[in-house]
Amino acid sequence: MSSLSYFGKKLQHLCSTIFLYLACLCRSACFLISCLHKSILLRVNKIFVQIFYFIFISLFGFCILRILKPRSVDFTPRNLDLFFISVSSVTVSSMSTVEMEVFSNSQLILITFLMFIGGEIFTSMVGLHLIRSKFKPWRKDSKIESVISSTTTSPRNSDFNDDIELDIVVIPDSPKPKSENDEFQDDFGSSDKQTLKYQSIKFLGFVTLVYLLVINIIGVSSVLVYLACVSSAKDVLRNKGLKTFTFAIFTVVSTFASCGFVPTNENMMVFSKNSGLLLILIPQVLFGNTLYPACLRLCIKFLGKFSKKREAKYLLKHSREIRHLHLLPSQHSRLLVITVFGFILIQLIMFCSLEWKSSSLNGLNSYQKIVGSLFQVVNARHTGETIVDISTVAPAILVVFIVMMYLPPYTSFIPVKGVEETPEETVEEKQGRGKVAENLILSQLSYIIFFIVLICITERKRTKDDPFNFNVLNITLEVVSAYGNVGFTTGYSCDRMINRDTTCKNKTYGFVGKWSDEGKLILIIVMFFGRLKKFNMQGGKAWKLL
Repeated sequence: MSSLSYFGKKLQHLCSTIFLYLACLCRSACFLISCLHKSILLRVNKIFVQIFYFIFISLFGFCILRILKPRSVDFTPRNLDLFFISVSSVTVSSMSTVEMEVFSNSQLILITFLMFIGGEIFTSMVGLHLIRSKFKPWRKDSKIESVISSTTTSPRNSDFNDDIELDIVVIPDSPKPKSENDEFQDDFGSSDKQTLKYQSIKFLGFVTLVYLLVINIIGVSSVLVYLACVSSAKDVLRNKGLKTFTFAIFTVVSTFASCGFVPTNENMMVFSKNSGLLLILIPQVLFGNTLYPACLRLCIKFLGKFSKKREAKYLLKHSREIRHLHLLPSQHSRLLVITVFGFILIQLIMFCSLEWKSSSLNGLNSYQKIVGSLFQVVNARHTGETIVDISTVAPAILVVFIVMMYLPPYTSFIPVKGVEETPEETVEEKQGRGKVAENLILSQLSYIIFFIVLICITERKRTKDDPFNFNVLNITLEVVSAYGNVGFTTGYSCDRMINRDTTCKNKTYGFVGKWSDEGKLILIIVMFFGRLKKFNMQGGKAWKLL
């Protein structure tokens, strides 16, 4: 018995030692991860964080798409096409080199996931989570930073502030001598400034998460109810072999993320007569893109009144101090809403006047034409879903669409100078004026022209042999659509070929599907470049046009 008890004590001592060792190992691992988070992630420039994020997710999506089997065993997409689809989903560009109906249900679910985590609202929420640790009131560097930022802005401090976020920041106005600081102290007191800022960013991340989930859930539920009530829409899915729930969640996530992918080959053209479905998706387009800043302020205001949180009051009054791209000041948000609906009205009038009796709207009654035209022009900004064949639209409309796709989502008309607009020349630009890199950065339009020239070079043989398909306007629309992460495409038609090819078959994928591999690789770069274009809004300042 004594030997057994002795052995039991030894075993207990050994187990406790192993447990303590594992606990110490876990604490060391957590400490190491925390140190890596602070020393690497928080110190790396935000543009490199986003580049790594989008490339990694694209490669991950490509690998899984390659493992999963397509719907048809007769056709297997090439590796380049699968990688193209993965990049297009992550960058929410909806450019396609193969028909969407070749993908199986499991592949469609994966593409849905890629669109969800690649959407701007999701990445901004992740960015808020990453930036939140910087403002912890118990961190030494945050306290030192608050003291430094309240006195002066040095180059070192500017670089540190600019380093951590997965989302881009808006540079605040130059410090005002009295008004903003005094107002802040009167409202909240200067002692808990850092704590309140940390709590406000945490609250903003919570609001973003709630907004993201609620809008998607409402959208999916509405589409499911519509499909259950309207047999003509459900028959389309049944004939194409698509599952109702997969279609609903795929289409809503794609629309809200401003991607524009639809699991049907014809995009939304097969639903052109289903005006109710189009009316359900139109708010998803607006709430997930151009109207998001205004909706975000409304959500903060509503939740602030409901929960009586002072963080909401701080976010609404001091949106510039948070430096979150999507949290715009109140007047800027109002002017953005006016600008968005102004663009929609101008496009709608122009589209209806030129296309009302055209073949693109054939077979629709007046009500369906109005709803379809509204759906088309709303998608022209950044989503790219379509009920018409873009190649049949009047050239004047195509030019307007190109301009709309080129404009950033938060383009707004601000007639009042110096009220709440961002200063033209920020502190960063003044400090980087002497740097060679700052002088070499070109404007967005310059990069678009550069990419168009490259595509014209890679496809120069086809522009000679097939000029009606491979013309400069179609190439320009394709490049601008990829750069704006929209997804509009003129497609490719065998009927437009000068020298008819009997082996040519019309496919309903994008125009890029007929490009060379070199052209497809260039467009992949364009999609990445367009997804990160917010970092180059102030490019081309070195050029002076007199």
